[in-house]
Amino acid sequence: MPLASRFAVVGAPNSPFPEIRRELQTAARHFGITVSFIEIKDPDDFDPALARAKKDGAGGIIAALGAFTYAHRAKLVQLALKHRLPGIYWARDYVEAGGLMSYGASFDDVGRRAAYFVDRILKGAKPAGLPVEQPTKFELVINLRTAKALGLTIPQTLLVRADQVIE
Repeated sequence: MPLASRFAVVGAPNSPFPEIRRELQTAARHFGITVSFIEIKDPDDFDPALARAKKDGAGGIIAALGAFTYAHRAKLVQLALKHRLPGIYWARDYVEAGGLMSYGASFDDVGRRAAYFVDRILKGAKPAGLPVEQPTKFELVINLRTAKALGLTIPQTLLVRADQVIE
């Protein structure tokens, strides 16, 4: 969406966290983009909220990190497609449900690291003595079927960088 200058961040109240909200606003200003935050309290609010975002000129959506949007990801991506709003999501599961693309920590890798810590604790390590880790493996997933349905062409340079392309 090279010409889009406005995006809607969709999430539950108080999502994204204030720190993430500030970072999104700072990044958006840097690139000359406007972001608006749409709070959704109920899954039935997705449709009118996305219709309003489209009417207000949003060129796409960003799903806020959180359990609410994740639990209702199928409905969110379906309605984003209905309103012709390309979306970027924080987990590949959204893209597998029909979202356009995701970029985020690899859940498989996070799960393996969690298993490592559980093993250490079960072998007697004190949880307070274990280091806190940040994710180290991130993945980009793109859904070409969704891109086609939205009339978008994904640049080859982006497709080459993707960890997975759903065709």
